[in-house]
Amino acid sequence: MGCCSSASSAAQSSKREWKPLEDRSCTDIPWLLLFILFCVGMGFICGFSIATGAAARLVSGYDSYGNICGQKNAKLEAIPNSGMDHTHRKYVFFLDPCNLDLINRKIKSIALCVTACPRQELKTLSDVQKFAEMNGSALCSYNLKPSEYTTSSKASVLCPKLPVPASAPIPFFHRCAPVNISCYAKFAEALITFVSDNSVLHRLISGVMTSKEIILGLCLLSLVLSMILMVIIRYISRVLVWILTILVILGSLGGTGVLWWLYAKQRRSPKETVIPEQLQIAEDNLRALLIYAISATVFTAILFLIMLVMRKRVALTIALFHVAGKVFIHLPLLVFQPFWTFFALVLFWAYWIMTLLFLGTAGSAVQNEQGFVEFRVSGPLQYMWWFHAVGLIWISEFILACQQMTVAGAVVTYYFTRDKRNLPFTPILASVNRLIRYHLGTVAKGSFIITLVKIPRMILMYMHSQLKGKENACARCVLKSCICCLWCLEKCLNYLNQNAYTATAINSTNFCTSAKDAFVILVENALRVAAINTVGDFMLFLGKVLIVCSTGLAGIMLLNYQQDYTVWVLPLIIVCLFAFLVAHCFLSIYEMVVDVLFLCFAIDTKYNDGSPGREFYMDKVLMEFVENSRKAMKEAGKGGVADARELKPMLKRR
Repeated sequence: MGCCSSASSAAQSSKREWKPLEDRSCTDIPWLLLFILFCVGMGFICGFSIATGAAARLVSGYDSYGNICGQKNAKLEAIPNSGMDHTHRKYVFFLDPCNLDLINRKIKSIALCVTACPRQELKTLSDVQKFAEMNGSALCSYNLKPSEYTTSSKASVLCPKLPVPASAPIPFFHRCAPVNISCYAKFAEALITFVSDNSVLHRLISGVMTSKEIILGLCLLSLVLSMILMVIIRYISRVLVWILTILVILGSLGGTGVLWWLYAKQRRSPKETVIPEQLQIAEDNLRALLIYAISATVFTAILFLIMLVMRKRVALTIALFHVAGKVFIHLPLLVFQPFWTFFALVLFWAYWIMTLLFLGTAGSAVQNEQGFVEFRVSGPLQYMWWFHAVGLIWISEFILACQQMTVAGAVVTYYFTRDKRNLPFTPILASVNRLIRYHLGTVAKGSFIITLVKIPRMILMYMHSQLKGKENACARCVLKSCICCLWCLEKCLNYLNQNAYTATAINSTNFCTSAKDAFVILVENALRVAAINTVGDFMLFLGKVLIVCSTGLAGIMLLNYQQDYTVWVLPLIIVCLFAFLVAHCFLSIYEMVVDVLFLCFAIDTKYNDGSPGREFYMDKVLMEFVENSRKAMKEAGKGGVADARELKPMLKRR
């Protein structure tokens, strides 16, 4: 490939011209080597956990004496009941599966290897004995024979807690898990502190379980709506802003109106026919509907105020939206970019979680205070958790940065190709090829910078959650201020990184040089950056709101068959969060395209004036936007000064 270092001094950078797509060289090679070394370390952690038997213990499960279920085990020194042959006992059974240790995140119960899980509830020790005799699956401790279940005085300690809930084996993990969700409801009660009435929480969880088909259907609906919106953007980009505005107004008004109508209908319903046991539930329903309606009204009012303030600046983004629509027409694979990124993230997260579970069962057998076996890693290797946690952040950011670089490379190729008929057959694949061959080091460095900011913010957030209610007002204020500052810094660096990747895609410079060049050009075009980011991002936000409102409205209509309105909250929250996540994934691609187009447009304007030999690369619609903006500003008495300041060249030409 002829890779070389692309580090440049500040003096050389000040004289260098932008040469779109001309020279290609490898950038930030040391950072690529560091990232590869880090990935090797991640692989070592996974290999270590598998080599120490963690994979077998995780998949097959093990009992409280260190025996792995489904195989013959070696004797552990000074540990009773170890070294047993569990070839025919393939499932882990907990004597008290609902006894949860929230602090250490584990089940505080004796675990045994059994032949089969009890599919039906066992109410007495006699039932447990019959189950053992019929199925050959002893549910009491190994020291107690089935014939002694009803006669031994130790049966209350060595046998499972009665009644034994019906359970089924978890696929691939050979654990007997209770079929009834009551255990999980109690677990949620211990975690959720804002629910004072546990009966309400049980109703919420039951509402989710009974509406799971509707929730799944609404999630698919949000995915379809996002895809439709992305397709529509390609063809109606000129009127997209106004259509989104009108639809959001109608959607927010419709949702608010439906909620107030349901509240009025529920309030007018006769209470004399309600039995006393259901009266409290009816009052909860009425109160819940009132809260929903008031919240929707406040949201609608705030949305209207924002749109009223932004209405005069909406036209500034139409030109860029139109050109972005053309980009999607020429580069249709951009629409599917979120799928590849999501698929890569899911694969990595699955690997990360699997390795994390391996680490949880890795190490040497140690006897705890109760005399049972736990597996712990000692020495320097116990800090592998921290390395693994950093890997989650860095590699996730690396995957997202690869998406940004891929989109930037494809859009840069489109913009700086004068004859669009000469575009590569698949600009996206060509951009991926350039990324892999030349710019993985730049992506690794940019994602590492984000990781350096994200890690301390997460540590502070963890400290804040642990100290909640214990720290004084001053400490709480300092913690929140630090978290807020780090969050703002992370957002700024994310935006700068994205523009740095665009500069790298244009000039093939290293990360620091590209970031500096992009920062200079953004500062000198600060007015346009502010206009595009505020108005453009707000319009895309309206698109996200449209999808969320449409999905939420469909959810309200589908869930209306449940007269217990209190149980709406969890299904609707789940559906709306998923809808916003899906809409964000798709529309963020459109946002990236607009940002890349703007940086290309700013560079094009600075180094070309339309004269022979210095022709513009930009689309005619974009040029009309510039001319119309200048005319409008001149008529207002501001045009000459503002444009001269905003469009002055970033670098001197040689």
